[in-house]
Amino acid sequence: MFENLVEILKANPRKIVYTEGTDARILESAARLKKDGFLTPVLVGVVDDVKAAAEKGGFDIEGLEILDPATYPEMEEMVAQMVELRKGKMSPEDCRANLQKGNYFGTMLVKMGKADALLGGATYSTADTVRPALQLVKTKKGAHLVSSCFIMVRGDEILTMGDCAINIDYQDTVDKEGNVTFTAAQKLAEVAIETAKTAEVFGVDPKVAVLSFSTKGSGKGGTVQLSRDATAIAKELAPELKIDGEMQFDAAVSPTVGQLKFPGSPVAGHANVFIFPNIEAGNIGYKIAQRLGGFAAYGPILQGLNAPINDLSRGCDAEEVYQMSIITAALA
Repeated sequence: MFENLVEILKANPRKIVYTEGTDARILESAARLKKDGFLTPVLVGVVDDVKAAAEKGGFDIEGLEILDPATYPEMEEMVAQMVELRKGKMSPEDCRANLQKGNYFGTMLVKMGKADALLGGATYSTADTVRPALQLVKTKKGAHLVSSCFIMVRGDEILTMGDCAINIDYQDTVDKEGNVTFTAAQKLAEVAIETAKTAEVFGVDPKVAVLSFSTKGSGKGGTVQLSRDATAIAKELAPELKIDGEMQFDAAVSPTVGQLKFPGSPVAGHANVFIFPNIEAGNIGYKIAQRLGGFAAYGPILQGLNAPINDLSRGCDAEEVYQMSIITAALA
């Protein structure tokens, strides 16, 4: 998978900004990417501090761009753009203060076209990575929410699972008068379609199973109706997709069980994209695949934004940073 992504990046040069430029894991990844030459890292931090941290770790970052918010020459332009983007919700002083933080500064670099993608979270929380993205980069046209997926790799097998990290559950959106403006099922359908699109980037021909504890009406209650309705909506919105549900996991992955429980389905027994009805099922599911199934898990990969911005686990190592850098930049 990574060989294919590297070839994409060689043909389409990209620049990725790291919000935590003094972190040893970030520096090790940046030095490796510099040596490999197919992706350009940008490090956020005080120049002397970043260089000192690199020297301490023995990482060669000579020639890489290091941007310090305190001395950034285009800061006033950045502040003005952020004030406009926040539409009165932040004063110029508030914006200037936030832009001294690596997460906001790095996100504005992407927004202003100074970088193509962002990777953060080595020391920031997921919320601190996602919040600036929602406020500044914002959701792309047609998207109603940000979601996530994990790319699961075992040998030559690639699966995609979503949403396992962002949306706790799916509730109807209502306006001030109490009218439903976007249903829970529409949200889950959007997650299914976005996850299928992400899978395609990684060379997967998506066969999407919208999961449940019920298959084709065998059970009632819980999130069964949500999964069923979301499947119908996704089919209508993306008729080119192979998608079915609601479906139990055994029906999704076992050809024998799939055709017994869901005869005639083009997905049952052959699914490679799995959509969970809430974060509890999703987070548990991908970790079972990782820990008991021997799959390597890459993510969470954020979906629905205007630019690729991804979150690292605070427990990540340099190899994970390197791999997520390639994934994030390839999405650009």
